[in-house]
Amino acid sequence: MDVAVKEATIDRFLYEYPQAAGARREHSALHGCEEIRWAEFPGCPARIPVLLHGLLDQAAAAEAQRVLANSMFDIAEMNPAMPELLPFLLRLAGDPALPERSGLLDHLIMAADYSEPVDPTHEAMALWFGVDSEHPERERCRAVFTRYASVVEMLPDSLIAPDGRAKLRRAAGLL
Repeated sequence: MDVAVKEATIDRFLYEYPQAAGARREHSALHGCEEIRWAEFPGCPARIPVLLHGLLDQAAAAEAQRVLANSMFDIAEMNPAMPELLPFLLRLAGDPALPERSGLLDHLIMAADYSEPVDPTHEAMALWFGVDSEHPERERCRAVFTRYASVVEMLPDSLIAPDGRAKLRRAAGLL
């Protein structure tokens, strides 16, 4: 999906949930998200902060997650901006009052899965997903997961399937 389509999707999101752009703007988990130049990352829409704030709005959270996932993941890769996004998502996931928290945890599991190194000797995998040297965001994401390992450890077992927990723990260097 190209950036223009992603921006149009965010426009539709804001049309349906105009309150989401201002949702709990003081939340400490999102401190600094407005300063990142999201559009400088290939394929990344500029208004990622709108979606991050939408995650805090009870009515908009599920749709904000859907639009955010479509903006950051393609069928075989994640957006190069994911290492910048992960700290915000991990801090939000640590908030028990977050609406749609289990959905956000699913997206973190997907990011952990996409962050796993690709074995360059496995020809089909390397062809489909590309080698790690072409995707430095994978290693950078693992570094973010490692930096937030204490958050990963505290995530509630009741909201995460065992295989998802293992993916998160592996990405955070806990396994």
